[in-house]
Amino acid sequence: MSASQLIQNLRNMRVAVVHPRDQDGEDLVRQLQRIGCQVQVVWPPPAQLPLPLDAVFFLLDRDTKSSMPWRMADLAIAHIAIVDYENPTVLKALLDSSAHGVLVRPIRASGVLSSLVLALSQRGYEGRLLAKIAKLEDTLRTRRDVEKATRLLMSLRNLSEDDAYQFLRKQATAKRVPIGTIAGSIINAHAMLAELDREGDSEK
Repeated sequence: MSASQLIQNLRNMRVAVVHPRDQDGEDLVRQLQRIGCQVQVVWPPPAQLPLPLDAVFFLLDRDTKSSMPWRMADLAIAHIAIVDYENPTVLKALLDSSAHGVLVRPIRASGVLSSLVLALSQRGYEGRLLAKIAKLEDTLRTRRDVEKATRLLMSLRNLSEDDAYQFLRKQATAKRVPIGTIAGSIINAHAMLAELDREGDSEK
């Protein structure tokens, strides 16, 4: 999502506020509602957040486990920490929380929008990086499987490396599946046959 799209979509953002219903909590909710966000207030911190959400503002104390008991890694949402002061213990908790943004109490209306926009932008960037990493890992895994299947075919069928690879490619084209799928099938089939051979030898 581009910066302009992000700003245009702020009025549709679903935001949770994990904060006591005190003055700071009310000020934060009021400002988010002025922006146009759909706001849910939750307290005490829940094990699971009320989904679907785009962002969560949460009060962070010295213990991240009690401040945010939900699994952050499972949620593709922006996390904005709210802290009381900035001492080494709180700063360590802030780093441990992996928050995308931060607000310092007392809550001021002027900082809420910029914190939200920055956090949403950071989460979007993080998501794109994770997707690229997952794609690279999948590519490397496929390459390893293809290389292993090629070696198996060379050994079992006395093929050259090029002939073994071309066999994999032709099978993938004929079956309209990725070459990694064919390679994986050959590897799994060979492993099963090897296991049967071992069981047969043990019974003799």
